[in-house]
This record gives sequence, structure tokens and C-alpha cells, in this order.
Amino acid sequence: MRARPAPAPAAVTVPADWPATEAGARAVQDTLRARVDLTGPGPGVGTGTATGVDVAYDDARGLVAAAAVVLDAATLEVVEEATAVGPVSFPYVPGLLAFRELPAVLAALDALTVPPGLVVCDGYGVAHPRRFGLASHLGVLTGLAAIGVAKNPFTFTHEPPGERRGDQTPLTDGTEEVGRALRTRTAVKPVYVSAGHGVPLDHAVAHTLHLTPTYRLPETTRHADALCRAALKAAVDGGAGRD
Repeated sequence: MRARPAPAPAAVTVPADWPATEAGARAVQDTLRARVDLTGPGPGVGTGTATGVDVAYDDARGLVAAAAVVLDAATLEVVEEATAVGPVSFPYVPGLLAFRELPAVLAALDALTVPPGLVVCDGYGVAHPRRFGLASHLGVLTGLAAIGVAKNPFTFTHEPPGERRGDQTPLTDGTEEVGRALRTRTAVKPVYVSAGHGVPLDHAVAHTLHLTPTYRLPETTRHADALCRAALKAAVDGGAGRD
């Protein structure tokens, strides 16, 4: 399947009721968390489409760029790309990063013309201190199936998984399993998978292994990371002579 050329970045609109304080953001998390679906079953592995979302920041200019890259889930070929660029919508607060990222991510997703299918976030779902990371928040707001695949375990603990691809161990908070440490490449450090919304944890792990045939990170994340960085650079370069 041939990728459609990416259009100009979409504008980011911050909703009028978007929280402006930490207390307000935590109240939103508390309200929406009850709507998280951890049973799914979500899409089948390797079926339909899978979409990576990621963001890049220029804090000096108060800019955020988001990318959404749709892959054919069977072949992992790029089907469509979209970006969005706009103002950062919330200050940096650990545990509340979704409020900085979601307006831009939602604008990029809205610019797609094909169904995103499974959404793979470069971050967390329920592997979050308040059990409501970006993948869960995005899934609840959009109704899309979403998972989180992170590069580090945040505040949680785990035993080292075996060295072979596919080896995994629980990511835990006390006695509660909130995700998995998953080895996607033999003898390479693991990634940290959590259910977001509409997909159970075992399925999230299976999707992650399917999306990592060659590299540690999912192909969805690799494409989205490169695209959001390029979109941010273009936005900064394009505005460099206007000050």
C-alpha cells in the first residue's frame, strides 16, 4: 500500500474547558479513569491499521508538534501521515504529560483520512501513577483502541526479563501488575508495555512484538518520532525570520 503525501500541519486548538491547573487536570483524570476498558478485545494482531503518535517540543518558543503515522498492520508499510503544530497547552508536570500532548495529537489524528485502527503511544497507559497515562486518556476521549509502549518503566519495578525476544516480566506497583517489561530484541534492553484502552495487556504485548520485527521500538513509534521532529524543525525554521 502506497503512503499518501503528508499535507501541511493541522492547527492545534486547545479546548476552552482544557484544565489550566494541576488540580484541575487531576480531577479530569479521576473522572475519566472509570471509563477505561481493559478487556477489549481490540483489533487482531496484524489486521487493519496501526497508528503511531508522538510529539516533539520547542520549549523556548512554546511549540509542540505531533505526528500520526498510519501503517498497514500486516505489512508495516506507511499508509498515511499527518502532523499538527501549535502552542504547548499545559506546563510540564510529571504524571500530567497527556495534558501537554493531547490537543496536538488529537489534531494530527483528526487530519487523517483513513481509520487509525490501533493507536500506539510512545508512553504509558495504565502503567501510570494514577492509572491514566496518555494511551488511556486518548482512548477514552476518542473511543480508539490504544496501547502504551514506553522506553523506561517510570516509577514501577520489575524483574529483568530473559534475554530472548519475547521474554517478559510483570511491571508492578506493589502487588498490582500495571504492564510488562518486554524484550523485543534479543540481548537488547526491554520496552515497557501497558494497556491503554480497548485492548487487554496480553494483546498489547502481542501487538508490540508484531510491530518490532527489526528494532527495539515499534515501527509505529519510529515513524511518528521522525515525523514529529521534522514537523517541529520545519515550523521553527519557517518562523525563524519573523521575529
